[in-house]
Order: sequence, then C-alpha cells, then structure tokens
Amino acid sequence: MGFLDSIETGSQIDSYRIDAPVARSGMASIFRATDLRDNRVVALKIPHPDMEADPILFDRFQREAGIGEKLDHPKIMRVYGDDKRSRIYMVMEWCEGRLLRQILDEGPMPHDRAIRIAGGVLDALDYIHANGVVHRDLKPENIMVDEHDNIKLIDFGIASDSAARRLTYANFTATLGTPDYISPEQVKGLRVDHRCDIYSLGVILYEMLTGQVPFAGSNPLLAMNDRVLKDPKPARKLNPEIGPALQEVLDRALERDPRHRYSTASDMAWDLEHQEQVDVAEPARKPLLSALRLPGKRKLALYAALTLVPLLLFAMMVLLARK
Repeated sequence: MGFLDSIETGSQIDSYRIDAPVARSGMASIFRATDLRDNRVVALKIPHPDMEADPILFDRFQREAGIGEKLDHPKIMRVYGDDKRSRIYMVMEWCEGRLLRQILDEGPMPHDRAIRIAGGVLDALDYIHANGVVHRDLKPENIMVDEHDNIKLIDFGIASDSAARRLTYANFTATLGTPDYISPEQVKGLRVDHRCDIYSLGVILYEMLTGQVPFAGSNPLLAMNDRVLKDPKPARKLNPEIGPALQEVLDRALERDPRHRYSTASDMAWDLEHQEQVDVAEPARKPLLSALRLPGKRKLALYAALTLVPLLLFAMMVLLARK
C-alpha cells in the first residue's frame, strides 16, 4: 500500500489534519486539510509516488511550488512555504467556488459576466507577467470562480519563470499546454512570452461568449494546425449580440502573430472596460508569409509545409517521451 492509499479522513501529515479528498490527477492528489497550529483551512497537493520517480514531472511539481510561493496577489491562489516537512507536498490556499470549466459546461454566459471574469484573469496575468512569470497553460480548468465572480488563478505546473533556469528539450513535452487554448507559437514549438497567455485568455473569452472554442474538432492535431493557418470564425457570427468593439478585442487577442496581439494584459483589460473608445477599424493584418500573393504551386507547397508543423512536433514529443 502506497503513501496516498494510507491517507484517510482524520489522518495527519505533519501539522495538517486531512478533512476530505478533493481531486485526483495523473500527477497528484489534492486534499482539504486543517492546519492544527492555527485552524486555518488549506489544500494539500501530494504528488503520486511514481511522479516523484520521474525527474521531469518532479521538476514540474517543484517549479509550480517555487513559483507559487513567490506570488502574492488576491486573484492568485497562494502557495505556502515551509522547510519542516516530512515528505514532498504543497500547501495551498483553500479557495471556495467552482472551476470556470464547470460554469462553461452550463453554456454561454451574459456579456457583462464574461467581461467581469476576463477582467479578473487579466488583472492576475498583469501581476504575474510583471513578476517574470508566464502561465503557459491558461484554461477554464485553471480558473476558480466564487459566487461573486471573483477569480483565483491556479496551477502553475508548466509556467516559466525568468528568474529560474531555462527549459530544455529534456522537458519539452511538459511545456505545450492544453490544445484548445495554446497559442500558435506554442503549436510551432517557438520560444513564447507573456503574449501566449493573452491568446489563451482570448480563447476563454470567446468560449464564454459563444459556448465554443475558436478551433475545435475530433482530431486535436488538426485543431492545432488550424490556429497556425487560419483566423477564427468571428464570434459575432455565433452570437449576434456581440458588438463590433468586443469583436475587435477578441480579434486582437487572437492574432496569430504575437506582435499584433495586445502587448500587455492591462491593455486588453482597458479595452474591455472602455469599449466605447475601441477603434473598430479593420486592423492591418499581414497575410501569412504573403501566401495569398504566391503562385498556385508555391502557395500549395507553403500550406503543405505549414500543415506538417504540428505533426512533426507531435512526432518529436513521442520520441522524447520514449527516451
């Protein structure tokens, strides 16, 4: 019987009493617990034994803890540091509410609520970006929403920290993020910066307003490929109540080229709050490598080459995983 199997309600780990199991993933299990020193309710994230034996996953767990401990913002779940522990686990702030994914499963939400939630996420992103952190896996499963629509950003498992060592191809497979929400530059395996989080938030806002993500399909590789080659279907065609200004905000957040995206989370937040001042003129978009002006055969060759990008990336992931 492993360590996790021995954890039951009422059992104790160091100064923490286990109150109830909360969730279990491939990497760790989360428990609601009480710190017996001050009766504070917390969440314990305990890695599975096989994860501790995997250097890549163990590095991810430690990176998440290290990044979490240095962040202190009301819209980000706190991670508490403590050197006196009998084993590896993470002590986190207990957050009331529901995951945004659970809310989205109920269908599209009113515009004012979607904008309010997006604004909270942008506030959190603005803070982490200012502190050199890029989340890289922003999705509804990593956003907690309480009854007043206050948010908590959670799970920094594949976040990057400019103050930490750089990631290498040895742990490349852990840096891709979730297919429905990752940016085109992540699909292509390029070095990313904070603007990939802005793209992901654009996808989430699109989904909150329309009930579906911009690029989807039964084959995740095809969906990933589409975001490299195509612009998303305008959200206004799915929800006619979306005004031109809000559509413009979505378009700019979902630009394939990060240079044309919002440069900061605060810029996007300002436009969401002041839509009456958003310039809704059609933005100048450079055609992808001037593909539209290429002769037929060269254009076909270009699209064929670009189509192979995610497939080659997937093959690389498989090879690295086998090693």
